[in-house]
Amino acid sequence: MAEYLDEREQWERAVTAAKEAAPWVLAGLLIATAGYGGWQYWVQRNARLAFEAATRYQRVLDAFERNDLSVGLALADALIKDSPASPYAVQADLAAARVQVESDALEPAAARLRHVLATTKDRELALVARLRLARVQLAQHLPDQALATLNAVDAGAFAARFAAVRGDALLAKGDRDGALREYRAARASGGNTVDSGLLDLKIGDLAHS
Repeated sequence: MAEYLDEREQWERAVTAAKEAAPWVLAGLLIATAGYGGWQYWVQRNARLAFEAATRYQRVLDAFERNDLSVGLALADALIKDSPASPYAVQADLAAARVQVESDALEPAAARLRHVLATTKDRELALVARLRLARVQLAQHLPDQALATLNAVDAGAFAARFAAVRGDALLAKGDRDGALREYRAARASGGNTVDSGLLDLKIGDLAHS
């Protein structure tokens, strides 16, 4: 046993063991180094792609600010195509849908909002897109579709806003009692998330007519 060997024998044993283990140690070091290098490459690549997507999204917004809709929409579509997994792709779709609604291009806007619903993993953004889609469907005179869009999920913190738009959809269908019920629900729970003044006008109109 090692404790009965003299110092020289212990040294020789240690050198031999080190020589035998060296290839395995070296291999382990190479693997560790390669793994670290791969991790660094992955982190740097993701950071570069995120920066590029953010820059491209800013160009989309700049084009819309200049009222250059055709360029902005083309830039948005290119960003969505090239970086579909980026959160900036979802934001580009939402921004493009907004300007399309403003220019009365309702069906293309609805298509973009449906695309957001199909692709985003962000629950809050999905609720925003669903709420906007219901409003577009109302503008298209499709109240039943708007109600189906709103009723498909639990609105959570967006419940008051969903109720307000649900009231608009019911009113469009001629259901004044249902609309009044939804407006009151939105007013009671909405706080600062809804336009309380507008809701008061709608409630007053329906309650006294």
